[in-house]
Amino acid sequence: MLGGGSIQLARVFGVRIGVDPSWFFILFLIIWSLSGYYGDLFPGQDGKSFGLAVVSALLFFLSVLLHELGHAVVAIRNGIGIAGIDLWMFGGVAKMERDTTSPGVEFRVAAAGPLVTLVIVAVCFGAAAGVSSFDEALRATRYEEGAFGATAAVLSYLASINLILLVFNLIPGFPLDGGRIARAIAWWRTGDRTRATRLAARLGRVFAYLMIGGGAFLFLFTGSVISGIWLVFVGIFLGSAARQADYQAEVTGRIEGLRVADVMDAEPVAVPAELSLDRALDEYFLRYGWPWFPVVDESGRLVGVVIRQTVESLPDPVRAGRTVGSVMATDAADSSLRVGLEEPLETLLGREGLQRLGAIMAVDEGGVLRGIVTIDRVRQAVRPVGA
Repeated sequence: MLGGGSIQLARVFGVRIGVDPSWFFILFLIIWSLSGYYGDLFPGQDGKSFGLAVVSALLFFLSVLLHELGHAVVAIRNGIGIAGIDLWMFGGVAKMERDTTSPGVEFRVAAAGPLVTLVIVAVCFGAAAGVSSFDEALRATRYEEGAFGATAAVLSYLASINLILLVFNLIPGFPLDGGRIARAIAWWRTGDRTRATRLAARLGRVFAYLMIGGGAFLFLFTGSVISGIWLVFVGIFLGSAARQADYQAEVTGRIEGLRVADVMDAEPVAVPAELSLDRALDEYFLRYGWPWFPVVDESGRLVGVVIRQTVESLPDPVRAGRTVGSVMATDAADSSLRVGLEEPLETLLGREGLQRLGAIMAVDEGGVLRGIVTIDRVRQAVRPVGA
C-alpha cells in the first residue's frame, strides 16, 4: 500500500512516524474545507477561521496517529514488530513486520485502534460540552450554527470527524479494522487463518462495490459531487486493498511452515569491520561486483552494511587509513537489515530492508551472521508449484 518514500517526522516508542506525500494534499483540502466552515461560524474573521482550520486539521491527524499507535502498542506487546506508521491521504497505517499468530492477538490488535478513537470521541465531546453546554456541543457536532466559541467548535469537530472515522473503520471488510475483527472471529471459529483472511477480504470487496455504487448515486442524482467522487475513490482503494489481502493470504498459505533458515544462502560473504577500505574495494567490491556487503565484527556478529558507492566516494589516500567500520551503515540504526533464523518466512514479506537492499541478513540468537536471504529466493518460495 505504501512504499518506503515517506518523510520521517519523529519516533514514538521507538516506532518511526512518517508522512506520505499524498498527506500534504489531503491536509490542504481539509484546511480549505474547514476554513469555509469556520468562516460561517465566525463571519468577518478570516484570520481566525484559517487558524482554527489549521489547528483542527492537525489535531485530526494527531487523532489518526493515536489510533495507529493503539494498534502498534498492542502489536508490540504481543511480540510483533512495527516497521513504522505512515500518515497518508486515507488516514494512517501501522505496518507490522509480520502477521498475528492467533485469533486472540488479531482481535486485540484490530480492536485497539477503534478503542482509542472511541476514547477521543468521548473526551472531545465531553470537553466541548464542558466549555459550552451539552446542547451546543451536540449542535456543533452536527455542523449546525450556534453561538458557541472557538474551543467548543474545534472540540466538536474533532468529536464528529473521529466518530465518522470510527464508524468507517468498523465496516466488516478487510483490511479495515472491522474486517480484521471479522477475520479474528472467523479464524477463531474455523481454526484456519488463510480461510478467514480470504473471507474477510471478500467482505471488503462487497463493501467496496457498495461504496462505489453509493458514490455514483450521490454524484449523479443528488448533486453531491465532492462526496460522491470521494466515496467512489475510497471504494476503489478498499477494493484494491481487499484483493491484495486475498492474494497475500494465498501466498502466506503456500509458505506456511517455512522458516528463514529454510531459504537462506548459508554461506554469506561478509566484510570484517576492521578491514581497510582500500582492501575492501579490491578484495570484495571489485572481485564480486556487488553493490554492498554485510559487515561483521571479530566474532562474526552482524554490525552493519557497507555500500560500494560510499567507499568509492572517498579519495584513494583516505581509503588506506580508514576501516570499513568507520563508513558502514550500522545495524543498530537500521534493525530492518536482520531477521532471526527461526522466524517464519512470511515475516520477510513486509520488511523494508528486503525491498530496499534486495536481501536481508539472517542471524542466530547471538547476532552472528548465518546466512543471507535474497528477494529472488523469497520469490521462488512463494511461487506456485509448477509455475
